[in-house]
Amino acid sequence: MLPRLKHWLFRILATLLSLFILVEVNYPQLTPQSQLSIFALLGLTLVFLKYPIHPKIVSNTPLQLLDLFIALAVVACFSYILVQTEPLFQSHWLNGQSLGNRAGLEHPLDHLVGLIGLILVLEATRRAIGLTLPLLAISFLAYAAYGYTMPDWLFPHRGYNWERIVSQTFLHSQGVFGIALKIMFTYVFLFVLFGTVLEQTGATGYILNTARRFFRNSTGGSAKVAVISSGMMGSLSGSAVANTATTGTFTIPMMRSAGFRPSVAGGVEAAASSGGALVPPIMGAGAYMMLEIVEPAVTYIEIIKAALVPALLYYTALLFIVHFHAQRIGATTKDHDLPERPPKVQGAVFLVAFITLILFLVLGYTPFRAVSVALLFVLIISAFSPKTRVGLRALYSALEGAAHGGVSLIAAASCVGIIIGIVTLTGIGAKLPSTLLSLAQNNLILALFLLMISTIILGMGLPSAVCYLLMATLVGPVLGELGIVPLAAHLFIFYFGMMSMVTPPIALAAYTAAAIANAGIMQTSFAAFRFALVGFTLPYAFVLHPELLLLSPDLMVTAANILIVLLGIVPLAAAIAGYGFAPLNNWQRPILLSAALLLFLTPSGHARIYIQGLALIVVLILAILNWRSRLSFVTHHSIKT
Repeated sequence: MLPRLKHWLFRILATLLSLFILVEVNYPQLTPQSQLSIFALLGLTLVFLKYPIHPKIVSNTPLQLLDLFIALAVVACFSYILVQTEPLFQSHWLNGQSLGNRAGLEHPLDHLVGLIGLILVLEATRRAIGLTLPLLAISFLAYAAYGYTMPDWLFPHRGYNWERIVSQTFLHSQGVFGIALKIMFTYVFLFVLFGTVLEQTGATGYILNTARRFFRNSTGGSAKVAVISSGMMGSLSGSAVANTATTGTFTIPMMRSAGFRPSVAGGVEAAASSGGALVPPIMGAGAYMMLEIVEPAVTYIEIIKAALVPALLYYTALLFIVHFHAQRIGATTKDHDLPERPPKVQGAVFLVAFITLILFLVLGYTPFRAVSVALLFVLIISAFSPKTRVGLRALYSALEGAAHGGVSLIAAASCVGIIIGIVTLTGIGAKLPSTLLSLAQNNLILALFLLMISTIILGMGLPSAVCYLLMATLVGPVLGELGIVPLAAHLFIFYFGMMSMVTPPIALAAYTAAAIANAGIMQTSFAAFRFALVGFTLPYAFVLHPELLLLSPDLMVTAANILIVLLGIVPLAAAIAGYGFAPLNNWQRPILLSAALLLFLTPSGHARIYIQGLALIVVLILAILNWRSRLSFVTHHSIKT
């Protein structure tokens, strides 16, 4: 009885959540904090209905009753914030003042509700994404309370009592109800809904089927299908784990049947899925978070224009790597189990969705209004064919599916809000960047390396969007002092937030792929790391050479920089795969890798021309030697035969 009740409650509340966001974002009627309180209320309630206290005791009836009780506590706490904030309930305000107007003079009941609310947020996050983020938030809460006991190297401060901490992190707009939850409410959830509606039309399946037909006779065609389909679908979801779980179900068995080892098949899929959020025009949630965070402010068009070339370079490199790897292992080229030719109407729906979205963004519509209009166009266009039509049942499934995909992000964003609130309260956000600068000692490469390590460590176990929010909050002030373009710096952080998904030992996308491939977790993680290696070099390249972000008005300089990186991608891919024209020797691979890195990372200046020219000469000599060795082998084999 209880499981059935929880199931139906989830379906009803999930639909309400999606409808509430769709209406309130486009036609707001409530104050910002009231909007976010309802958003968090519905999202966290769904978390407690969806995720049990522990997966192994899901059928335990008393604990299911506990889940319902906790869900009711969420409703009570967040309804309290709504009532004490929204002018509609002015007659119920304590002391005749709204919660915002009694800041610093809160009622004891405010603090009690806030404390319970914090505990509920931490528990919801633990259930939804694991212990990493809640433990990090608890450590920040402890830092706020006991900062006066910290040694000098841990940024001591005078410390705050629990009432002040609760007020900062829960009761007002700098914590749970701050920028992290606002971004999820305003931008992210609508794009999750956009993706689920496209899935109901069959448009996302069209991508996979078309890619399979296009690469059916290509060397390593199944792996190339994984690269292209995961890149396009990952742009919609923005979640490396969700992307791996959906496309990997189809692509990993295809790669295994073509001759790829299980761990390698999982690694290719994880690497391809992790780059999906780097792909314009949607970029998961990244582009919309940058709209709120990057200073000085940038437009949406500037962001997607800057992200375009790095995304193309990442997937070009990945295609080369899987091509060379397939040649090395002798993977089959023919796809013997091709699906039926996908209906063109599904492709038309997909094109209409993207063209409409981009068109309205170019016309100056806000991202949430543009995606809402694009969603309406998709529903209208899809109605003309029974193969794509989204009926009431399918629309209901899309609304519910968006909630399934988004509630974990709501919990994570609420928990990130706690950390952001503490950063603002204690001033650590200003202290950490100055320490980072002194450690780097004005060495840009060292500063970037420290940023990379910090982002990857922080991103282990966290959704990439959450990792970016945290890093942008913690080190945002230092980015302007490094002497690099602010947008390039934010993209640098965002890239390494994505790369944490394939960085051992905690590589969540690789873990998901390993489960599908029936492969070892660590073997798959290291394979994913190897295939995604270009993602660890491109951010340095576009920070050192902002022309790669299309930020230079000089088209010749921009084209030259793009060409240099493209030339570096081939030796990089060959070094990673261990194959060029023929298998590479142990001494050839590090030389090719070094030459590729020189092409990527040589700073601007006169010496750059000579260094990169030398690197190109080395690559050409090795290519000729390798080609001649292959030719000799083929000739010798023919004579012997």
